[in-house]
Amino acid sequence: MSPGLHLGDIRSSLEGIIPSVIATLDEAGVPNVSYLSHVHYVDEGHVALSNQFFSKTTRNVRRLNTAQLMVVDGRSGQQHLLDIAYVRSEEAGPLFARMSALLKVNDGLAIMKLRSADIYRVLSLAPVEPVLPLTGTPPRLAPRADLARLSTVCQVLSGLDDADALLEAALDGLEQVFGIAQALILTPGEEGTLSAIAHRGYGREGVGAEVAIGEGLIGLAAAVRQSLRISDLRRAQRYASAVAAAHAADPRHIPLPGLDDALSQIAAPMICQGQLAGVVFIESETAFAFRHEDESALAILAAHLAAALKLSDQQAQQSVAGPASRAVVAHGPVIRLKYHAYDDSVFIDDAYVVRGVPGRLLHSFVSAWQATGQDVFSNREIRRDPALKLPEWKDNLETRLILLKKRLDEKAAPIRLERLERGRLRLVVDGRPEIETV
Repeated sequence: MSPGLHLGDIRSSLEGIIPSVIATLDEAGVPNVSYLSHVHYVDEGHVALSNQFFSKTTRNVRRLNTAQLMVVDGRSGQQHLLDIAYVRSEEAGPLFARMSALLKVNDGLAIMKLRSADIYRVLSLAPVEPVLPLTGTPPRLAPRADLARLSTVCQVLSGLDDADALLEAALDGLEQVFGIAQALILTPGEEGTLSAIAHRGYGREGVGAEVAIGEGLIGLAAAVRQSLRISDLRRAQRYASAVAAAHAADPRHIPLPGLDDALSQIAAPMICQGQLAGVVFIESETAFAFRHEDESALAILAAHLAAALKLSDQQAQQSVAGPASRAVVAHGPVIRLKYHAYDDSVFIDDAYVVRGVPGRLLHSFVSAWQATGQDVFSNREIRRDPALKLPEWKDNLETRLILLKKRLDEKAAPIRLERLERGRLRLVVDGRPEIETV
């Protein structure tokens, strides 16, 4: 190693922004040079290389056990040479899953998939002296995350027991800790999806937007259950555009909130007791806006939020409904509610509102209101209703009810939900609903 130079000092060169180069020798001493999609920082003594297609390089490495690597800083253009020695290959496990996910985001339309994550020990590290001086070399970036503020935010989350308040406090905390205006929180939706439940900095609508687990940075973070960070999205924008275009024609599609010109993003899964509780996502219009320390800080906040939401949901299950009041409106406009049983989607006056479990809940509430005048519902009685066929409690009924309430508010619908005390809500109907089931 060059004196005073450590592998952690060049992590901006290990972001997969600019392809790296690996050089090896064959049995005749002839050099072979290949481009690499990604060089991943493992620890201060090791890197992992993406093995996608370079079979000759692999043969040469297996024979001599060594290679030379050149990496390029995506911000400054500074190059570094690393002498490396092969240690092992991993075809499964957390490291392989992480590298595979990052490659999919960066090169989503590429044909070649990751075959293995090849781990190398770094023998030496030295800068390459440029032929011409690098102009305008940016200073080393400091992390955005303020750990003192992160500690305060986590304490605030630990002191709250209402899911709606937790989500708002988390969004406030993201702005305080990272100094960013755009953030998104998603929770498990229908089978294999995540649904946006709270956001900041994207305008009014967006609650209920869905992301397939395994799709895009958010879906991949959920799939591999690891935080993922992209420092320059220009390589990934074709993939994101293709995904968006595939869903645009669906009348039930709600566009996912996001910056049109985002360059940096982090997605951190919310994990509690081994279960996926959602994903926290932040982004910026600036390349290299977030450091690896920011990724760790977001993972800490996401874990605290997951635990707090689970506790809130468990406490809300203990509530019971009070006596129902007769809420039928004698006069008012007809409200046309169309319920599609095959996917539980609900349209109000021909405008799509929601689908899945929230749609099933809305249909059930309005049906009960029509039949008996019931307008107050509790989490406990909702869970005990076999007709609703709700998923396991771990899927968090509280967040699904919050999503439903916010969707009705966003659409300014003549049917809405009002939060009472914890675990109880009231249905408000401004008109005469007519339910059509198709």
